[in-house]
Amino acid sequence: MSDRTFSNPQPAWRVVTALARILAISVPVFLFATLITFLLRALSGITPLAFVAGEDATPELIARIEQKWGLKEPILVQYLHWLSAIFHGDLGVSWKDSQSVSEMLWQKAPVSLSITFFALIIAVVLGTVLGLSAALNRGTWIDRGITAVTSVVSAVPSFVVGILLIAVFAVGFRLFPSGGYVPFDQNPSAWLARITLPASALSLDTVADIARQLRTGLVGAYQSNYVTGARLRGLTEGEIMRTQVLRNGVGPALTVLGMKFPILLGGAVITESIFHLPGYGIFTASAAQQGDVPVVQGALIFSIILVLVFNLLVNAILNRLKPAAQRGI
Repeated sequence: MSDRTFSNPQPAWRVVTALARILAISVPVFLFATLITFLLRALSGITPLAFVAGEDATPELIARIEQKWGLKEPILVQYLHWLSAIFHGDLGVSWKDSQSVSEMLWQKAPVSLSITFFALIIAVVLGTVLGLSAALNRGTWIDRGITAVTSVVSAVPSFVVGILLIAVFAVGFRLFPSGGYVPFDQNPSAWLARITLPASALSLDTVADIARQLRTGLVGAYQSNYVTGARLRGLTEGEIMRTQVLRNGVGPALTVLGMKFPILLGGAVITESIFHLPGYGIFTASAAQQGDVPVVQGALIFSIILVLVFNLLVNAILNRLKPAAQRGI
């Protein structure tokens, strides 16, 4: 039996309208975020003079440095030049090392992104399994047990979980290394072994939130009128779950996933320090302590772009899975 929830795809104009709406929000957010990021230098009062000129700089040298970095131009003009460079893939030059920030971050990014996206996979898989189990067994001891466990897990900070995982699985059972990083292209199995514990520590809070929100969304979908109608039409419980409940109840979990991605990305900084991983989080924290503003700005822009792209994907999926009642069917 066909089901209108699945067999009535959105017209092309609705997809275009949805994408236009998403971009209309994302572009101003990106511009505002880049402006605030750029103003960090002005607000900090730090300039490249201290790095390049030193304490005994002559006025001529200072003038050349200011000319090179455009420090005498109006702040808005400096921002527009910087923004134009970003669109060309240029995140600036490190004041401390005189190296390309883009290249430096590109070298560090695989570590942080490996942890973040593996944590995301763990969170989606475990959160979905737990949320489905709780919803399918709603009102039973399984449901209550999963709710209790996820509530406890979400209250434990990731760095505490990381220390416990090292103590149990690295020191106690010696199943995983306690730290360090091996690139995927050198040794895939060693790469996986070294990111498993940090990704697991980072993912648990997101696992708990996805499980809770998925359980809430699915239980709410089960109580909807269209599920009652599907039962009256003779659909089995499996068909109802697949064609009605999942599609209409997954929205809250996807929304939480979109909100959690920046937290996962930011949490990688603490996780990297615990597991001695040379990611761009630790690299950026070190640059901030040294006052290397272009590196900090470049890392923030890199993170902003990742978060916006990820949320664009989540919003596109949410629009495709929009509940039947909102599609007018």
